[in-house]
Amino acid sequence: MPAPTQLFPLIRNCEIGRIYNTVCYCHHKHLCCLSPHLAHNHLRCAPQKKLATLCPKENFHQFIHARSYVSTPQRFYLTPPQVNSILKANEYSFKVPEFDGKNVSSILGFDSNQLPANAPIEDRRSAATCLQTRGMLLGVFDGHAGCACSQAVSERLFYYIAVSLLPHETLLEIENAVESGRALLPILQWHKHPNDYFSKEASKLYFNSLRTYWQELIDLNTGETTDVKEALINAFKRLDNDISLEAQVGDPNSFLNYLVLRVAFSGATACVAHVDGVDLHIANTGDSRAMLGVQEEDGSWSAVTLSYDHNAQNESEIERVKLEHPKSEEKSVVKQDRLLGLLMPFRAFGDVKFKWSIELQKRVIESGPDQLNDNEYTKFIPPNYHTPPYLTAEPEVIHHKLRPQDKFLVLATDGLWETMHRQDVVRIVGEYLTGVHHQQPIAVGGYKVTLGQMHGLLTERRARISSVFKDQNAATHLIRHAVGNNEFGAVDHERLSKMLSLPEELARMYRDDITIIVVQFNSHIVGACQNEDF
Repeated sequence: MPAPTQLFPLIRNCEIGRIYNTVCYCHHKHLCCLSPHLAHNHLRCAPQKKLATLCPKENFHQFIHARSYVSTPQRFYLTPPQVNSILKANEYSFKVPEFDGKNVSSILGFDSNQLPANAPIEDRRSAATCLQTRGMLLGVFDGHAGCACSQAVSERLFYYIAVSLLPHETLLEIENAVESGRALLPILQWHKHPNDYFSKEASKLYFNSLRTYWQELIDLNTGETTDVKEALINAFKRLDNDISLEAQVGDPNSFLNYLVLRVAFSGATACVAHVDGVDLHIANTGDSRAMLGVQEEDGSWSAVTLSYDHNAQNESEIERVKLEHPKSEEKSVVKQDRLLGLLMPFRAFGDVKFKWSIELQKRVIESGPDQLNDNEYTKFIPPNYHTPPYLTAEPEVIHHKLRPQDKFLVLATDGLWETMHRQDVVRIVGEYLTGVHHQQPIAVGGYKVTLGQMHGLLTERRARISSVFKDQNAATHLIRHAVGNNEFGAVDHERLSKMLSLPEELARMYRDDITIIVVQFNSHIVGACQNEDF
């Protein structure tokens, strides 16, 4: 019997996770891929609100102590070194080697970072250089109903893309090496932070699925040059299909059987960039975003959007979903700005509860491990569920030819875009990378500011100029602004300290996990090769 819909009102940015936090709190202490907690922070009752709205800084102290999270009414702030330690814990930077006579890259390097709000964090990130083809892959992945799906996609998707791009001869060489037991050609060079986890237990299963894919590509050889857009679309769809198939087939190993089911029943969005010379392709599934930072002739910065959110804010997405289902479902397929009134992203990996038939869901759950069968979320059937699938992992691919004025690319999960406008994101990164801080007029909006307060603001700004670029990582610098900006657009240490001091149970109420990759382009290479093929 379907669970009452009022228990599961809003998936992705709803609040059943907080109910589970109380009942199953111990699960949150497990490693992300071992936790049986499927519904963690997948549901929240109210749309996310900014701290400034719910908790103005002058009332924040009283608000915290009105809750039961602290036992004594003491005022606690993190010191600047403590703040920096938290912000820099997951930062990673990679500089592309200079021209070595074989390869030349339009990428100078990239910075990435993550700031958790969920415990464990549900976002993932990946970056890798393609070794058998040209180009580099970078991506951010936003999980929901746990981190299992985003983890699997983060470690598998790039292999599927790389294989999709390989010429027929290379695929044959790799297959022959496997057949004869010889060492395989390396396909990817990963650029990973030590905290970026890989599932060793599932590596054989993942390899076998990938091998089946390249065997099919060999059999389907047409002799034509691989189109990057087509390769990206095929890779996304094939991986999602394999995630679904692995869950249906199961595994004799009970741990692996539970793992593949958790991956399939949880979900993840993905925003991936493939950069090959001046050719930039963005493949997006869900509501993470890709933003291009362009420097105008006068030195100012403008933002160029290279992805579109797949949610109810996108009219074309609503129309697409409605056209895929009977007229009788027109009012129920998108309800309260959510897919079937529940799921915010209209495209995602996993989330088989929105893809499988009801009969298949029941069969898999009943034959699955007890942990899955006992979980209320997996037994829940969405309302008005008549003509699945309602969800797809097929990406929307946008191609852009890089120009010398295109200085950087920002890939980020929605945790960033919920807190900052795209133009502010590009300006802050642009000023950081160029080391030039353009003084903007102080905007006070509708606030009444006395002469003394204005003097204080000007004094603070003057003091910040010398240290504004103290971060060595552009993504860290951006996170500092996203979390610590006050109403005047300046980083406020007190506010930053308060936000980073929030306990696990409270942090997710005010912001999402934030994952950012900032890719810096080599303008000289781009300019020299603008009209040439690498």
